[in-house]
Amino acid sequence: MLEKFKHAIKKELLIYLFTLLILTLIMHSDLLTDPSVRINLMLEKENYSHPFLYSFIVYAVVFVLRKMIDFISGIFTKN
Repeated sequence: MLEKFKHAIKKELLIYLFTLLILTLIMHSDLLTDPSVRINLMLEKENYSHPFLYSFIVYAVVFVLRKMIDFISGIFTKN
């Protein structure tokens, strides 16, 4: 039971980190060309938490949608 829980946590953490990475690259495409400029701007403005907050909001919406799809598909597959 504990192994199943650990596996689920790792899976959700990977999904969250993937969401963080994708949103970061979409919102700040300059990270691909010159990341030092973006990092210096972040250090100047001291806004460290907003990427994690935005990613968590998107992750939560995706999580709810995934669970709704799992629930609906479970209704139709059970006999």
